[in-house]
Amino acid sequence: MARTVSRVALTVNAGSSSLRLDLVRDGEVLHELYVERQAPDPSAIDDTIDGFLREAPPCEIAVAGHRLVHGGDAVRAPTVVDDGVLAAVRRFADLAPLHVPPALALVEAARRRLPGIPHVLCPDTAFHAGMPEVAATYALPAEWRSRYGLRRYGFHGLSYAWALQRAAGLLGRPAGTLRLVLAHLGGGSSVCAARDGGGVDTSMGFTPLEGVPMSTRSGSVDPGMLLWLLSGSRLTLDELSDGLEHRSGLLGLSDGRSGDTRDLVASGDPASALALAVFAHRVAREMAAAATSLDRLDGLVFTGEIGWDQPEVRHDVCRRLGLLGIAPPAREHVDDDMVVSAPDAAVPVLVIRPREELQLAREALAVLALIR
Repeated sequence: MARTVSRVALTVNAGSSSLRLDLVRDGEVLHELYVERQAPDPSAIDDTIDGFLREAPPCEIAVAGHRLVHGGDAVRAPTVVDDGVLAAVRRFADLAPLHVPPALALVEAARRRLPGIPHVLCPDTAFHAGMPEVAATYALPAEWRSRYGLRRYGFHGLSYAWALQRAAGLLGRPAGTLRLVLAHLGGGSSVCAARDGGGVDTSMGFTPLEGVPMSTRSGSVDPGMLLWLLSGSRLTLDELSDGLEHRSGLLGLSDGRSGDTRDLVASGDPASALALAVFAHRVAREMAAAATSLDRLDGLVFTGEIGWDQPEVRHDVCRRLGLLGIAPPAREHVDDDMVVSAPDAAVPVLVIRPREELQLAREALAVLALIR
């Protein structure tokens, strides 16, 4: 009998201001690196990857999986990289300017360092690719929608795909049968309704700027207000873009104190308290809205860095959702994926650690199996 060989996947996750590299085999991380700030110099990126590979335990890397936040219509499912694919994705880079350019720079660097293996783009939008038209369509002129491809794409799909499978295991039910509302809460935050194994509605839309307030991003605001700010020489387009992306969200709500919920919880000053209250209100509001896309609610799932390790936020969100049969969690602190609601809760509340690196490896290895 032939011996089954476990394949190692390199996973590359470019955040808006961070880089995470992992080597994964059989669902376990063999070696990892987290860099808080990426250097824009391509040679520095090459050095980072080289150093990571030098320090890794001996292994043969079979495939590399790259997180792609936004591939527009060019990449809607895990796709093997070639020059044509990269050129197509670059056309959509300005839809996620904090994420896509650094991700593409890392793809190019990894291809230079590891030219003999397949490199797979794993888009965050794939989980939402089957979203119903009624949820994906904006109430905009048909000509605009057709010409510019204006639609709701949805993001954080890698995180949601992992959380859905873990929730299925915890609840003892097949993932495709579950009706869940999930929240990925972190530096970027969103809410999603899942049915039949995929996303059917989500708070993020054409770009990762829509939806709930985030660490430094505004989330949804009145478009009329933005038009007003751009008129009469109040703000330039660059000033507006910078403010919405880098100086809003929790940072803006707290008068510049912090975009990190841990700092805001510890502070307790009025501006920090307001920031946390607005965040919880908006997350709960999006969760309630997402539930209208389901015929029942089998569970409420928190993931992402905030969702995983900020019990104060989970409690404040859940206490606002009594109309959905949700009560504040019975358990605050967690050290593993688990159900945190009381055993007799009408709707289970689950907390699941974000593991995008494992989902990236899973998707990249699945593509490798198809092409080998």
